[in-house]
Amino acid sequence: MDAKPPAPWTSPFAPGDPAPWFETAAPGSSAFHFSTTVGRYILLGFLPEPGPERSASFAALGAHRGAFDDDKLAAFLVLRDAESIAQARNQPPGLRWFFDADGQTSRRYGALGPDGEPHPYWLLLDPSHRTLAAFPFEETAALFARIEALPEVADFAGVDLYAPVLILPRVFEPELCRRLIALYDADGGAPSGVMRDIDGRTVGVLDDFKRRRDLFLSDEALCKELRARIARRLIPMIARTYQYQVTRLERYLVACYDAVDGGYFRPHRDNETFGTAHRKFAVSINLNAEEFEGGDLRFPEFGPRTYRPPTGGAVVFCCSLQHEATPVTRGRRYAFLPFLYDEAGQALREANLDRMAPSSSDG
Repeated sequence: MDAKPPAPWTSPFAPGDPAPWFETAAPGSSAFHFSTTVGRYILLGFLPEPGPERSASFAALGAHRGAFDDDKLAAFLVLRDAESIAQARNQPPGLRWFFDADGQTSRRYGALGPDGEPHPYWLLLDPSHRTLAAFPFEETAALFARIEALPEVADFAGVDLYAPVLILPRVFEPELCRRLIALYDADGGAPSGVMRDIDGRTVGVLDDFKRRRDLFLSDEALCKELRARIARRLIPMIARTYQYQVTRLERYLVACYDAVDGGYFRPHRDNETFGTAHRKFAVSINLNAEEFEGGDLRFPEFGPRTYRPPTGGAVVFCCSLQHEATPVTRGRRYAFLPFLYDEAGQALREANLDRMAPSSSDG
């Protein structure tokens, strides 16, 4: 009896489908967050086993190596066999590896069937991690023709994009802004860290991911003043815009990004650790918007546009949006940076207290 011909390849993802996020091992990282790669086109390659087909794909990548610059396009190739994983080294710019020894990511993406049968393919994603196209592994010519036709990142949607943020002027009066700046300058602030989950606990880490100094306010009378303004001027607009009722405020923090050391905060999300999962909205209130250059907010999933509220004004956004503070190139940017949440968030925060290391920073 003749063998049945193989079924035609069917893509697990159609144009517009979001790519699922995952964590996996990669060179130099035991838990790389795929969600961090938004803001540019991404090529995911679910590789076949070592052999001629894989070698041909590497040759095709090499022929188009200049397209993978990390700004417009980056490739992440998924390896499952132990020998390849042991030998893999990232090749920046633009070419990196994911390790999938247990096949979990490949199964999630339909590149590995329930019976263990491999289905290697290419998946091309837009800067918000939504599917542009998928190609069988042998169709590299069609893949690279599509890559060559990609518009610039700023034009990936075909229309101007705006991040789903709320911008509100006149939350703090100019006099209050100057008071907060004076308090910071009198103290000088302290180096600001980031929060990471390490071995099941959220810990504060000082590294080059952020360059900023912070002052935590402890004067209860001043905190009451700040809380009253946010309650009167900000929270009702959050309820109107997002249909969310804020009941809790976390941290009274004046931050300073200084051009002397190029102050910045690289792209991140504010609720990805046990110690920050309760956060729902981030607030950035500029205290001196006219006195610095750079230092603006950017939301890479929605293009390169930047956002700057006026002095005393706020930008409010969901903590799950990736965002960054661009480097300050002149002067100092001062900002008041609280987080907002509700009673359900408070219950989650309390449930995660035992996973917080005593020295954790507020991130």
